[in-house]
Amino acid sequence: MISVKQHIAVELIQKFTSAQAWEYLLVPYDTDNNVLLCYGKEGKQYDYICQEIDVLYNIKINVTIVDDEQIQKLLRQYYRTDSREKGNVSLSINEIGSGQGFLMGLIEEAFDNYASDIHIECYEERCRIRLRIDGKLLERYVIEKINYASLVNQIKILAGLDISERRLPQDGRILYNRNGKKFDVRVSSLPTIYGEKIVMRLLTRHVELLELSNLGFSESQFNDYCKAIEKPHGMVLICGPTGSGKSTTLYATLRRLNKESGNILTIEDPVEYTLAGVNQVQLKDEIGLTFANALRTFLRQDPDIIMLGEIRDTETAQIAIRSSLTGHLIFSTIHTNSAWGSVTRLIDMGVHPYLIANTLIMCLSQRLIRLLCPHCKQRKEIISKDIKELLGNGDILYHYEATGCDKCFYTGYSGRRAIYEVIPIDEELSVAIRNTESDIEPLLKERGIISLKDAGLEMLKNGETSLEELIPLLRN
Repeated sequence: MISVKQHIAVELIQKFTSAQAWEYLLVPYDTDNNVLLCYGKEGKQYDYICQEIDVLYNIKINVTIVDDEQIQKLLRQYYRTDSREKGNVSLSINEIGSGQGFLMGLIEEAFDNYASDIHIECYEERCRIRLRIDGKLLERYVIEKINYASLVNQIKILAGLDISERRLPQDGRILYNRNGKKFDVRVSSLPTIYGEKIVMRLLTRHVELLELSNLGFSESQFNDYCKAIEKPHGMVLICGPTGSGKSTTLYATLRRLNKESGNILTIEDPVEYTLAGVNQVQLKDEIGLTFANALRTFLRQDPDIIMLGEIRDTETAQIAIRSSLTGHLIFSTIHTNSAWGSVTRLIDMGVHPYLIANTLIMCLSQRLIRLLCPHCKQRKEIISKDIKELLGNGDILYHYEATGCDKCFYTGYSGRRAIYEVIPIDEELSVAIRNTESDIEPLLKERGIISLKDAGLEMLKNGETSLEELIPLLRN
């Protein structure tokens, strides 16, 4: 049996329309001196077809024969719009609702590949589907424009959206429940000049990712964090930019603290995970259900632990501080570049430093770093003087480079891991907060606090990630 390519460039797939590919049973996979190399079905005569394609489309082809199972798999993977197939985008609503068809297969593929989002986009001459895997968008399918509106309508119907409204953005949800996998898919439609763009976010995480011990803490960081979250009151802040994994850390924390004897309340935008035994509230600004208003009500609900999705403004910050002062354990996120930056951010919001010093028990910063694919990474010597100066570490002489293979969709990376800077607030650091000291680097070094840069360099030294992935962090 001939081994077929696992990843075929979209530009090659676009040489044929779906109708042509299914009619001729051909899948392009490479070029050689202006000749298009294609996979074809075993037992089919291609002499006449080669001539026909040359005359009609001015494309010279050379056919490599594969067995029927392989060609059918390739056609379904790259041209899944054949009207004769059950897995196409023109299925009836009943078939989609029962878990059949292209759409449900697409969601399942995204789940299996740990994708966070599915982007369905229409342009002047082409329509495409991309998956966000390990934080990067990868183009997976090209579909014909004639089928695009049908696919969008199917998504909107399942998400409870108005299919007649194409001028305004809409939001909805799809419940995916198939083969033992059950999770929500958040759907957002956006009108563009060529049609509606759909983004589907998979509000799920594989179970193991919600364990604190699996998130990437070092042993000392894990012990410090667990000590902090077991305190009866105070505030824990998790810092980092959008997409740095803050929500996953928060949910893993709540999962660990979720006990029958406690009352946990959360206000989120959106509710990304559902946790049994946790009272979760969805933010609704349009009707006045804001972080601040929900937090006021929470204090009358006899809570032990409160989780705020994000501290965005002065009012929310001040209520959170007061809540922690009155005997509650508060968890929240805040957008800053460093862990200590959360202190400065709260002060900028108008919170008095002495209040922060009395309530903050831990600040934590994190980033998500892509892991090199173990099957194709290549070791390289570091020879650039600029890079050596940037690393500032004489014992790092080699690094591993992303190459790309069929196991990692030719990206060179497979999976991500969080790196952390964890700062437990002790008495001396509390004094530094009261005095609004900006240079606390000596105090952190005394305590052996591992910075984000140090954690990244350790991954580089161990061959877990690439220099390319770390440079933005090192230059920050």
